[in-house]
Amino acid sequence: MIRHLVLFKLNDGVTRDEPRVRAGVRAFEELGGTIPELEHWECAWNITDRPIAYDYAINSVVADLDALKRYIEHPAHQAAAAQWREFATWVIADYPV
Repeated sequence: MIRHLVLFKLNDGVTRDEPRVRAGVRAFEELGGTIPELEHWECAWNITDRPIAYDYAINSVVADLDALKRYIEHPAHQAAAAQWREFATWVIADYPV
């Protein structure tokens, strides 16, 4: 099993309430029921207000590296990530669980 953890930071001046951000959140929320490789899927806004905190997180699990590759290449994932590229940056960690 591999955990795929992604932390997003909204770009300066971008807020959660913007329509494009809300659309990006919806796109990620829908992935859990769309991509069969995802064995676990959760995503949510950060609830603390610390300067080092990221704004939004995705925590998911796939079976192996092949499943991770299929997830990353899935058209729904590509479309969701493209939306976020317009208003956020992110860091990723993939590790065995």
